[in-house]
Amino acid sequence: MGKYSILYRPDLLQVFWAGMQAGDFITDAVIPLNTSRRTGRTVLVAAGGVRPRRGRDLKGRCLTFAQREEIAILRAQGQSLRRIGEAIGCSASTVSRELRRNTKPGTAYRATSAHVLAYERASRPKPAKLHTNPVLRGIVEE
Repeated sequence: MGKYSILYRPDLLQVFWAGMQAGDFITDAVIPLNTSRRTGRTVLVAAGGVRPRRGRDLKGRCLTFAQREEIAILRAQGQSLRRIGEAIGCSASTVSRELRRNTKPGTAYRATSAHVLAYERASRPKPAKLHTNPVLRGIVEE
């Protein structure tokens, strides 16, 4: 694991923030990530000392980093979409969508960049229902 991989891997960020939320010092929160206190401090300062809400409730709904790594390995071996889907426990159409959405044009599929792209897309800002639906807002106001 690279020194700065915590900055690009949401799953590692969640491990760090779980440690901080449990009351650990920065030094203790970065131990499971095998990174430095300085990197942990960089993450903490960048977030203003507050755990970001982005992408925290995606478990079960999205592919994990491990699944994306498996896709990358099997794809490099020339396996079919159906075989890749069977290996990671999802359908071939899910694998096809993953490859189409999260492969940068002109490059091979990479698990790290795919995970970052998916994480950013999942945490897009969404307008509140009461703001976009005047009928619903009227019912609530009554």
